Amino acid sequence: MKTPIRKRRGPKPKPANDNSNLRDRLLAARIGFFEALIGALGWGAGMALSAQAYLWLASGAVTSHYWSVTAMFFAGAALAWPPSLAAHRFLAYGRRRQASFAAAFLCLTIFSIAITAVLFAIVYRNFYAQWHGDPFTKLWLVQLVFTSASALYQFAVVGLRMYLPVGVALLFAAAFLLSRPAACKNR
Repeated sequence: MKTPIRKRRGPKPKPANDNSNLRDRLLAARIGFFEALIGALGWGAGMALSAQAYLWLASGAVTSHYWSVTAMFFAGAALAWPPSLAAHRFLAYGRRRQASFAAAFLCLTIFSIAITAVLFAIVYRNFYAQWHGDPFTKLWLVQLVFTSASALYQFAVVGLRMYLPVGVALLFAAAFLLSRPAACKNR
């Protein structure tokens, strides 16, 4: 017994080389200047507040680097906001609210930690540069690599704690606000 071949119902499948979705995602990932500026100031202030709260809870803010640590966390988060917002919009384009929340949470976390860690590594490297060899020699390159690696390790051990407990709450709030349908109007 032969059964007839059923015709496919629904939209026609797209060819494998169709990049219209990529083009749409890239257009959706664009952010405006004021949106980036206001978000960067807010996110930077939130992460600076998180660092201050940790310093107060852990040691009563008895440290000589209180304001420099606060400034570093502010700068790291402020610099992380625009690329994390663009990456969130790119990843969450056309997705449901849950996926948009997860993308916002992931992008804000990764970019904030990575950029703040790089800023810490630059400051750390500049401090130890006075004892390093002549620039652009083999010894200098080895010292640069190992000093930067130890700075990133030290940030992972000591610096990540400064995002707790306030930073995580602000991260959830920011991801929730970014995943709202009104915040995603250009999708």
